Amino acid sequence: MHGRAEEAERAVAQIERHVEETGGTLDPVDESKALEIRPPSNIGFLVLGKTLFAVYPRRAILGAALMITQSFLYNAIFFTYSLVLTKVYGVSPSSTAYYFMFFAAGNLVGPLLIGRWFDTIGRKAMIAGTYFTSGALLAISALLFKAGVLNAVTQTLCWCLIFFFASAGASAAYLTVSEIFPVEVRAKAIAVFFAIAQTFGALGPWLYGKLIGNGTDHFELFLGYLLGAAVMITGAAVELILGINAEGRSLEDIAEPLGLTPAPSARLSDLGENSPLTRVFDAPERPAP
Repeated sequence: MHGRAEEAERAVAQIERHVEETGGTLDPVDESKALEIRPPSNIGFLVLGKTLFAVYPRRAILGAALMITQSFLYNAIFFTYSLVLTKVYGVSPSSTAYYFMFFAAGNLVGPLLIGRWFDTIGRKAMIAGTYFTSGALLAISALLFKAGVLNAVTQTLCWCLIFFFASAGASAAYLTVSEIFPVEVRAKAIAVFFAIAQTFGALGPWLYGKLIGNGTDHFELFLGYLLGAAVMITGAAVELILGINAEGRSLEDIAEPLGLTPAPSARLSDLGENSPLTRVFDAPERPAP
């Protein structure tokens, strides 16, 4: 896509040799999979916006929903956790770092242990499952919090378990917005949806900070935790309805490249073959690399 075809061929050949030399096998690629593309030259904000939100509106809703929900929950919990520890549970400010270490461990272990299942069990089942599970666990922990049976340690254990699943799902959300759009805009798609997510995610710490207050009114924070649970379960529902089964498929099968020659047919878009936005990429003609 950058006009460096010979370098790309060498890189792919090197990877293939390495796979074969280490005992792997590579099946021949069917000739029907061959694509002829032109290096893009004019993918600015107009083409980017048209591709994301006009040609793939359902996928845009999916990506935004997954990114917004995980961002809201993570920011709300993480950036106010020290307030909960100090104002609700009476932990010394100098000791909060120890609790954060375990919280961070839960975020790390989840993707490491169950990340592979997103490619084996499948995207829709795993993303929806991790989002729903984290939301359900948050609702349960909210009830325990309201009942007054949690302390700083057990609350941290709850967060570790919740974000074991939520962090894995969030990691898959980033992957989703990078693979369901044409390859020319993958990186930009992540940037766009990350910016959208953080716009909403910034509301989380502000809202939960208000709910925590001076730490004496636990009912408002309980309602905040239920809201976070509902947000994640909503993300799970959107994934079930709009999710893309991308596991085991090439990116070009999921979304046709914008620089495809002849022009993209829009058969993989959210519109139809008769869409007026069939050709969103209109670069000057060039010899195919």
